[in-house]
Amino acid sequence: MEVPTTRRGVGSAPEAGTARERAKAARRRELLAAAAALMAERGFAGVRLEDIGAAAGVSGPAMYRHFSGKQDVLAALLEEISEYLYDGGRRVAQERADDPRQALHDLVDFHVDFAASEPDLIRVQYRDLWSLAPESARRVRRLQRQYVELWADELTRLGGDPVENRATVHAVFGLLNAAPSLPALPQPRLRALLRDKALAALGV
Repeated sequence: MEVPTTRRGVGSAPEAGTARERAKAARRRELLAAAAALMAERGFAGVRLEDIGAAAGVSGPAMYRHFSGKQDVLAALLEEISEYLYDGGRRVAQERADDPRQALHDLVDFHVDFAASEPDLIRVQYRDLWSLAPESARRVRRLQRQYVELWADELTRLGGDPVENRATVHAVFGLLNAAPSLPALPQPRLRALLRDKALAALGV
């Protein structure tokens, strides 16, 4: 199964519309990438909207063409990646509806790709989820719960207690999302290590 890369999911939309609209969408992706890097390094409180613009070569006032403020940037980062993960996980589950074991293998591959390629977003999620406005925080948590349930449902199809399976999935996410904190490893080795440990924890 070909797994879509996270970078196509975060801050991106289908490439449609006029050249001007496509250019604006591309600039927005650049701004979100710069925001993720800065917030991962300094934290949400330590980054100004002007800092994000400067990192992407955009003036402070021009930032407001894309975002209403710093809270809007954080919401875009965390809502869009949560939506991407849930949508991608749901697609895997649908494609492997007749094979829960293979579905779990594909879900692990999908999440390993995210964990290995988007360390900044993981750091921002863990540090600054609590800085989201209440409505955005509720949306992110809802999407995350739905993503957990996708995995737990596949594990339960293979047997075991649903509550215990849900706890196992949370533990596996803790393992995978620890990728940014692990000692530096070549990407192929990191991905193989994460995949092997996650599959072992799931018992598949």
